[in-house]
Amino acid sequence: MDRAALAALGDQRIDWRFKGFPSGWFGATVAEVVAARPPIAGFATPLLVLDEPALAHNLATMARFCTAHGVDLAPHAKTTMAPRLIARQLDAGAWGVTAATIAHVRAYRAFGVETVLLANQLVDPDGLGWVARELRRDPAFRLLCFADSVDGVRIMQAALDAADAPRPVDVIIDLGRAGARTGVRDPREAEAVARAVRSAGRLRLVGAGGFEGALARDRSPSDLSIIRGYVQSLRALVEHLDGAGLLDEADEIIATAGGSAYFDEVASGLRSIDGLSRPVRVVLRSGAYVTHDHGHYTRLTPLPEGDGFRPALRLRGRVLSRPEPGLALLDFGKRDAPMDLGLPVPLTVERAADAGGPGEPLAGATVTALADQHAFVSLADGEARLAVGDVVTCGISHPCTAFDKWQLIPVVEDGHVVDIVKTFF
Repeated sequence: MDRAALAALGDQRIDWRFKGFPSGWFGATVAEVVAARPPIAGFATPLLVLDEPALAHNLATMARFCTAHGVDLAPHAKTTMAPRLIARQLDAGAWGVTAATIAHVRAYRAFGVETVLLANQLVDPDGLGWVARELRRDPAFRLLCFADSVDGVRIMQAALDAADAPRPVDVIIDLGRAGARTGVRDPREAEAVARAVRSAGRLRLVGAGGFEGALARDRSPSDLSIIRGYVQSLRALVEHLDGAGLLDEADEIIATAGGSAYFDEVASGLRSIDGLSRPVRVVLRSGAYVTHDHGHYTRLTPLPEGDGFRPALRLRGRVLSRPEPGLALLDFGKRDAPMDLGLPVPLTVERAADAGGPGEPLAGATVTALADQHAFVSLADGEARLAVGDVVTCGISHPCTAFDKWQLIPVVEDGHVVDIVKTFF
């Protein structure tokens, strides 16, 4: 990545735009705040923070998994859209970075990411024209994108031809499933799209891929059977395309899938593909692993407790009101916390009477609902005791809908800010 562009993020000045930052730091740069290592207890609420030891652990854990299973990783950076975290993923050995939209691709390129896998079909003429110009500007840039229709292939070819793209865009056939989202629905359709790509001079067919995560809800035997069946279908498609001679222009064959819930099944199902005309690179696209969570991915992770990922996101909220017994209102809501795959989970409390003191475990408290700017906390009789002004730290569920609500996120170790990441949504 472009280290100068990353360093320039430290020049951002703190002001009213950034939630949770204390007014005493207004006018200072991000780099100045980090250098001072201020205690997080002095920040305002609500505030989303990242735990540095958990981040480092998760990066190393995923790198070890990929090495042990002989697969590569192109993390889906839509989870964080944070260049400093993307850089750490690449430094930990990621092969490339996955994007969902052309806007994501542009953001990654602004920070020098060289290999981008766009896990969607690109049919926007302006985006395709920009890709052609970017390919011309930077010989090191490689874009791989999905295709799931002959019409889409024709649009890509026409736009890249009109822009006189200097070299082909690599294309991966997107394998879907009936009733799911994008992707071809059967082998005959897949071959038709592949043949259209193979005959398009501005495109190069390099493999097949898809996304298994939306096909199941848990790790029950029935849902795991669905995932395994899909992975076997993807494997069969890769083998069929190669057997039909349609991957003859590829230097290596790409087989890609794998979110943050079933990447173990993808690795075991695809890594042993052999006997093809070219080497096969199996690419996982997991993204949420970098922070994990206290909800959705905790329930779905394939790695064993103790050896797996650790939750790295925390949301700090202050008790605003105790309007009736058994109810507390915190100062965060839908604008601050994800709620699509589960509500925040109260973890600890810092007492207002002991400002800056260590948090203590908070039992008997449950977030039951979120309004725009309020969290409703139910308190069990005789357990959780909260007073106005106390600070409650919560875990979250589903990091992909947490990062987009925050522009600057402090990274914390031993109660002090050691880094600040900026997001670009």
